[in-house]
Amino acid sequence: MSEKSKTAPDAELDQIIASAKRLGIELDEAEALQWLTAIAVAQQDEDIAMDIKSGVFGHKVTMLDFSDAELAHFRKIGALVGFEDQPGVVETALALSGSAAQSKIQKYPGDADYFERVNIKADSKEDACCILAKIMHAKVRDTLKGPTYQLIEVKLGSYPEDVIRGERSLKKGSPIAWKAQEALDGKQEVNTADGKALVIEWEDAAQDPGWCKLDWVVAHPVHKHLVNASNMLDVTWEAPDGNITPLDGYLDPYFQEVYLEAESIPVFTKLAKHVSSDALDDYVQALEREVKKYLTGQPNYGKAAKRMYNIFRLTGRYIEAAFVRELFDEPATVLYQVWSLIRTIDDCCQPGTSITKEQMLNHADDLITMVVKELEGEEEVEIVRLLLRLRDFLSRQEPGQELSPQTEAARAELINIVNNFFYEKLTAVPVIEQYMQEIAKV
Repeated sequence: MSEKSKTAPDAELDQIIASAKRLGIELDEAEALQWLTAIAVAQQDEDIAMDIKSGVFGHKVTMLDFSDAELAHFRKIGALVGFEDQPGVVETALALSGSAAQSKIQKYPGDADYFERVNIKADSKEDACCILAKIMHAKVRDTLKGPTYQLIEVKLGSYPEDVIRGERSLKKGSPIAWKAQEALDGKQEVNTADGKALVIEWEDAAQDPGWCKLDWVVAHPVHKHLVNASNMLDVTWEAPDGNITPLDGYLDPYFQEVYLEAESIPVFTKLAKHVSSDALDDYVQALEREVKKYLTGQPNYGKAAKRMYNIFRLTGRYIEAAFVRELFDEPATVLYQVWSLIRTIDDCCQPGTSITKEQMLNHADDLITMVVKELEGEEEVEIVRLLLRLRDFLSRQEPGQELSPQTEAARAELINIVNNFFYEKLTAVPVIEQYMQEIAKV
């Protein structure tokens, strides 16, 4: 094909390939074209695809990026974080989300993020909220801590008025974040804006549940590193007449989930019918707000890149998506695991943790090994130097204690290097740099 006869998309792909080559990113033109063709076909067919071999299903565009290589591992964690069905009362559909659902392109996913649809059948909304309070409290009780896991935080309900918690001022309507012990006890003590003591009861908070989420730290039984595991709940009430009502006022779309069990197809299908026709636009707008957050203030260009990939592939900007997709398949994106290590360190410094120092150090050792294996040259030397320095400080750190100033400083240096890597790669592509500038200004 001559240069003059090339279509605009062809020319754009050539520019992306040239940018990737200049940056040292191995973007294979044939593979990129194959993916672009597959995603174009997926957009034209039915929304949902199922992998018969593994029994997983999800949005067709999402399924293009999913690999079942670690499926057994994710199902095992899913057994910890997921909720049980109760015939005639509670029905669920558990899915992977985030980078875990994009395992075909992300060699080193950050966290084990789950999303679960929880449909509660009850005579009234109040009864449904009471059932939600009970099953969430049971999950807290049963997964509080164990040899390979530690519950960190639960989100349930919203503050009924402006409050002060510790040194933080929280506005009326802000999500209530319960520490693990608070969730187990079923109460949280705060102060009102004028300094009076206020006790938030678990059952009362559940009557307006809002954003429901649970977070754990889990030790991988094989790889020996630690991973942050979360389960975001989308809870609905099904009335006796079959009417479906989201308890947080909004039924989440399904553009980034891979559902783990074929048995959950009926409940998924029932709930998906009620997803708004504007769901895609709303989802993209929510992602763009997150991109803006990660581009400004305290930047996190890795997280911004992940969200931009989802925006690009869902809005027809497939050429840009192809570049970011390849970026996350690069060996250097092992650096993204640095954020995972740092977040895990924070969680392990909470009082009463069951995560041991040995598990935390194993996690650091595993990351150092991956960096040595995947990177080379000055980049590897500097990252390994900083990781070894951080590991040394961690070896003197006791679980449950606050991080030392030296550990904080070593952590900050690592974050800066990771940020620089993603920033340089993203801004080297003119169309992506322009998009970032536009989002940051909004």
